[in-house]
Amino acid sequence: MSHGYSADKEAVLKRLKRIEGQVRGIERMVEEDTYCIDVLTQVSAATKALQSVALVLVGDHLNHCVADAIVQGGTQAQEKIQEAQDAIARLVRS
Repeated sequence: MSHGYSADKEAVLKRLKRIEGQVRGIERMVEEDTYCIDVLTQVSAATKALQSVALVLVGDHLNHCVADAIVQGGTQAQEKIQEAQDAIARLVRS
């Protein structure tokens, strides 16, 4: 089964690898007792990078999974729309 992000999979994986490096850098900063504001700045940057990935995934989900379900009609369309609404709500709360 192909997911909505399949076309962007390599780009998403590349971004996640960069984020992984950012998080390792934050870990090193804490190990080295780096000034807390500097650590928080890097945490904020990693958070924004994860949010960026989330937006790509949401967009791909809407354009692929939700759009396909709407074309097919029936209850699956409403389920996919609700699923997207719930995912967006979780992102906004985080």
